[in-house]
Amino acid sequence: MITITSPQNARIKRLVRLRKRSERDSSQLTVIDGVKEIRCAMEAGAEIAELYVCEELLADGDAGLAAEAGARASESYMVSEEVFRKGAYGDRVEGLIAVVPIPMVELKDLSLGDCPLLLVIEGLEKPGNLGAVIRSADAAGVTGVIACEAKTDLFNPNAIRASIGTIFSVPVIRASSSETIGWLKNNGIHSIAATPNAETNHTDADFRRPTALVLGSEHHGLTDTWLEGADATIRIPMQGKADSLNLAMSATILAFEAARQRGW
Repeated sequence: MITITSPQNARIKRLVRLRKRSERDSSQLTVIDGVKEIRCAMEAGAEIAELYVCEELLADGDAGLAAEAGARASESYMVSEEVFRKGAYGDRVEGLIAVVPIPMVELKDLSLGDCPLLLVIEGLEKPGNLGAVIRSADAAGVTGVIACEAKTDLFNPNAIRASIGTIFSVPVIRASSSETIGWLKNNGIHSIAATPNAETNHTDADFRRPTALVLGSEHHGLTDTWLEGADATIRIPMQGKADSLNLAMSATILAFEAARQRGW
């Protein structure tokens, strides 16, 4: 490994620039900051372009992962604690930072199997919400997550962290709403839109067929494109004063209801 001890090193400056979406978009690279996240990405087969290791910050038992990641990385660097803290994306410092290519997955790339279950999110605004949705999707056995008209980059480091790295094991696709509606129909996938104004409770809907569960942003809900284009609508019944739930919570409730119905 090459050793870096100066925070002014050109590599470290480039690592810091990856905090900005414009740099991630132009380079098609993103940052994984954290041991669990890097382990999950590696298990999913993610390539490692650059690995930064600070031995002083590694927890007991993580040296093996650092060695394995270093062997797979195209470039590996040993850095001082000062340098590592400058390059770390958030407040949590665990001694490992990986720079990886952003996966490029399209609708046509999805392996649907016999009875796919998809989550479709329209107008996604917060990367943390996306990460939480993906983490629940992974737990519930969801086939893939489709982000329509997303207002954030899908592989924002905050989304990676909130997903605990499962964003590399659950396919995540960016597509337009019209493209997604047509693709779902062409593949015989029943689309069900969640809206507070629906008459059918989510527990009364049939999720055992090939299904796409469609949710909108917390501020605006679903647009008419989906409310009119979906095959059915459902609601999550609520007794309190609030008329909606957090996006990730709604996605979790619906995904696990589908899992329950399917006997997973």
